[in-house]
Amino acid sequence: MDLAKSMMIILLTGILTDNFVLSKFLGICPFLGVSKTSSGSLGMGCAVTAVMVCATAATYPLYHFFLVPMHLEYLNTILFILIIALFVQMIEMVLKKYIPALYKSLGVYLPLITTNCAVLGVTLLNIDNGYNFLESIINALGAGLGFMIAMLIFSGVRGRLERCNVPKAFAGMPITLVAASIVSLSFVGFGGLVDGLFGGA
Repeated sequence: MDLAKSMMIILLTGILTDNFVLSKFLGICPFLGVSKTSSGSLGMGCAVTAVMVCATAATYPLYHFFLVPMHLEYLNTILFILIIALFVQMIEMVLKKYIPALYKSLGVYLPLITTNCAVLGVTLLNIDNGYNFLESIINALGAGLGFMIAMLIFSGVRGRLERCNVPKAFAGMPITLVAASIVSLSFVGFGGLVDGLFGGA
């Protein structure tokens, strides 16, 4: 398999078939908390994508060239969370200075990216899947874009729900969770699409 095809499979898998929110159910907190508006969803999606890619670029060499030679692999979770927190703090400062409206709309969910299991998950899964550095970066990009797409789609769904006459028993979070489950089911069919495009490779 050539390099371009391999990278495209990893990218589309991260976006569609192994979507971190709708398939792996990671990062649910910001998914439910920030998806009320498309602008907030886009901002959070961009922030999470940036953190995923930057954290992967930093954690991969630290794990393979520091933790593994020193036989300290068991410290990877602690080290990865510290690196993620560093990048989240940097993005938070940039948004606060240059895009204060977005910073305010994201609220408490922005610093919570530090403990977002989707961000930590992608750094750990890159190692578990045996990806090299380039594959890890592509996988992180796909995971971030998949997170953003899920957020944007769901913000549209929630906008429709707000204009509907929802039964009282389902009003609020219950109907939101029902809608999220239906959206997640729609992503199941993408598995066949990716297999069809690349011959099941």
